[in-house]
Amino acid sequence: MTNVVVIGSQWGDEGKGKIVDWLSERADIVVRFQGGHNAGHTLVIDGTSYKLSLLPSGVVRPGKMAVIGNGVVVDPHALIAEIDKLEKQGVKITPENLRIADNATLILSLHRELDGIREDAASTSNSGVKIGTTRRGIGPAYEDKVGRRAIRVMDLADVETLPAKVERLLTHHNALRRGLGEAEISHDSIMQELTSVAERVLPFRDTIWLLLDKQRRRGARILFEGAQGSLLDIDHGTYPFVTSSNTVAGQAAAGSGMGPGALGYVLGITKAYTTRVGEGPFPTELDDEIGQFLGERGREFGTVTGRKRRCGWFDAALVRQSVATNGITGIALTKLDVLDGLDELKICVGYKLDGQDIDHLPASQGQQARVEPVYITLEGWKESTVGARSWADLPAQAIKYVRQVEALIGAPVALLSTSPERDDTILVTDPFED
Repeated sequence: MTNVVVIGSQWGDEGKGKIVDWLSERADIVVRFQGGHNAGHTLVIDGTSYKLSLLPSGVVRPGKMAVIGNGVVVDPHALIAEIDKLEKQGVKITPENLRIADNATLILSLHRELDGIREDAASTSNSGVKIGTTRRGIGPAYEDKVGRRAIRVMDLADVETLPAKVERLLTHHNALRRGLGEAEISHDSIMQELTSVAERVLPFRDTIWLLLDKQRRRGARILFEGAQGSLLDIDHGTYPFVTSSNTVAGQAAAGSGMGPGALGYVLGITKAYTTRVGEGPFPTELDDEIGQFLGERGREFGTVTGRKRRCGWFDAALVRQSVATNGITGIALTKLDVLDGLDELKICVGYKLDGQDIDHLPASQGQQARVEPVYITLEGWKESTVGARSWADLPAQAIKYVRQVEALIGAPVALLSTSPERDDTILVTDPFED
């Protein structure tokens, strides 16, 4: 039985929501394995839109189990609010269909505050680096996890040891806050924050590695759902303008407790052009009418933040890197229809750096800022691809564009999406096939 890992192959916002929902019908369990509640996506099912940011996509489908793995940092207040919002839409969420790793790290109010303080300081300082975070506390929570002082889901049930753990956490944070000129946080306030959410969160906790191992041995199909995109990976992304976790496919194993051999098919979600939200390098960015056209036609605004996304031509060199670092088996190419009507299309095949040809984006921040894209130009198409459900429905030039993308990135198209509607999908290879 093949399990499937879904990851974004660019800077996120590639349209994972629709593809994950489409695949979740074929899965028994959907697992989130990294990130926090800063990356969201919208699912449209029978005309109803569900906006998710922390909960796995499978939670909106009856009969599926949704799992939040240990690699995720969980804001308990955001979790409760998202559950309540979905239940108002008629989605019943119980411990029967949602399980949360007992060793997942919690995001607290002090993490959110610190995130905002740092971003504000960076905005007003010549020496600071403004990352463009969503100020939701994800980065500071991961710092505490690595620093071995985090409060985890299981700690909510351990009333004897929790006060000492909070004290240790505050020893670090209050020293940091004093240095930043901020008021200290009281022990009682954090204890109150934790005890106020314990009753709602604890019923969902579980030993996730054990749960998934048992389910896998029974033959369950497991879908691993990543957040953000590979180019925001803390190690392999455009550092420091990245997220605070590993977003590559290998994290599906570490962030869920399953061995790498259990992962199976890796599906890279890939937009037919390129977008990025927030700060950081973007070699193919378009600050002209074409960039504006892509943003308006593609409705390029963040699901969670509403932030406008930067738009540019497809960067095959970057996606080729993602294919390598993720071991991508096949891609799901999304938003092909956004390119309808353009006279010509460009694809970045590599870069010039200080006069030299290179075939990948270097890791150095300074070099990333100096690269110049090298393009090939293809003829566009005037016909509409919206709603196409077979290759026969596509214009010849659109098919040529897709084939060129495949050749340049070194991975085949497994699915092709031609609108936000889940059924407007051309299936080439079913990742769940035995």
